[in-house]
Amino acid sequence: MESWDEGGVRARIREMAARDPGRDRFGADTHRYELAPALPETEIRAFEEAHGVDLPTEYRSFVAQVGDGPAGPGHGLMPLTTPRPEAGEEWAVDDEWEEDRLPGRLAESFPLTESLPGGTGAPADELTRGTLMLADEGCGIYIRLVLNGPHAGEVWRIDTDWGGFVPVSPGFRTWYTEWLQRP
Repeated sequence: MESWDEGGVRARIREMAARDPGRDRFGADTHRYELAPALPETEIRAFEEAHGVDLPTEYRSFVAQVGDGPAGPGHGLMPLTTPRPEAGEEWAVDDEWEEDRLPGRLAESFPLTESLPGGTGAPADELTRGTLMLADEGCGIYIRLVLNGPHAGEVWRIDTDWGGFVPVSPGFRTWYTEWLQRP
């Protein structure tokens, strides 16, 4: 399994929080620079088995070694498993998050072989099969992790009105690390 420096990630997030006490940075008022505990291997495996998927290694190792959200890009990293209200994660449970967890949806084939321009009128439900929502950027724009097919492991942004569905990062580690390194 790919390794993350949990202490380094958490230290950087504390540094980011110290530099933004008013939580003025986009999304900080939602994720509050907090990381939930890492998930036990049994919980991750149960999720994979329930949905018939193997999570991409970079993401799987993050939730197993560092935490299950929320500090992260956009309004924060969505929890893999059921959000914990005591941890302030009730914001994550919306229609998009729940739709991801419908039986069989994550195991379906990701339908795109290349970027799709915005304004095509293609229904988001059709485009997001085989992907897991990572973050909400607001205004109906979501960041999704491709779970299967030739683009498995890539991170894509979906904005069906204007931006289409396009790759934004070759993998979870790059996507998350770029957020950590932003000034």
